[in-house]
Amino acid sequence: MGLLDGKTAIITGAASPRGLGKATALLFAEHGCRVAIVDLDAAQAQAAAADLPGEGHIGLAGNVTDKASCETAAQAALAAFGRIDILVNNAGITQPLKLMDIRPENYEAVTDVSLRGTLYMSQAVIPTMRAQKSGSIVNLSSVSAQRGGGIFGGPHYSAAKAGVLGLTKAMARELAPDGVRSNAICPGFIATDITQGKLTPEMREQVLAGIPMGRAGEARDVAGCALFLASDLSAYCTGTEVDVNGGSLIH
Repeated sequence: MGLLDGKTAIITGAASPRGLGKATALLFAEHGCRVAIVDLDAAQAQAAAADLPGEGHIGLAGNVTDKASCETAAQAALAAFGRIDILVNNAGITQPLKLMDIRPENYEAVTDVSLRGTLYMSQAVIPTMRAQKSGSIVNLSSVSAQRGGGIFGGPHYSAAKAGVLGLTKAMARELAPDGVRSNAICPGFIATDITQGKLTPEMREQVLAGIPMGRAGEARDVAGCALFLASDLSAYCTGTEVDVNGGSLIH
């Protein structure tokens, strides 16, 4: 028995082979979920969907910063699946810029994907979830929102991911009467394509020294948490932020 048998999910930004989204899609599929992978490139999204165990997965082109694109993707998933039980707002970008180096285009790029994308994609599925009287929205924030950056993302990334926390909690409050839950995950240092090759050995040592568990996280560590929040195991959890950071921030 899978934890998500008969359920359907949309996961954004999940085409990257070693990313958090793909790891989450794999774990969901292993637990009986049908998954729609939404990413910028249709062919890459379809290839990622074809890679998942089980039947009925789809890959869709979608730009989360474009409201109409989000609605089109949500409608395509609904047409394919008949219902949408889970949304994982995973799409995001980061830039390691210092405060005074953040130009308007940097600010817009980072906040648009993380914050506007999370809002637009959620808006696209909420009518369906409300009509079903059930649904789980899982938003990807970051430890940098809680501790004020410090590994990769610049202050604009911290701000965008902190915005995701506020949005998650406000959505949870508003959607709870309709049986729709909204929760956030705050990953710490995770070994993915975003972090690959960005650290000198000295920097890596310094980062690991600040993690009580003594290792970088893996994409599957985050996926496991997303599975919990997507499933009925977390039926009474809404508006929460779950830390997946190996103890690097205990608060």
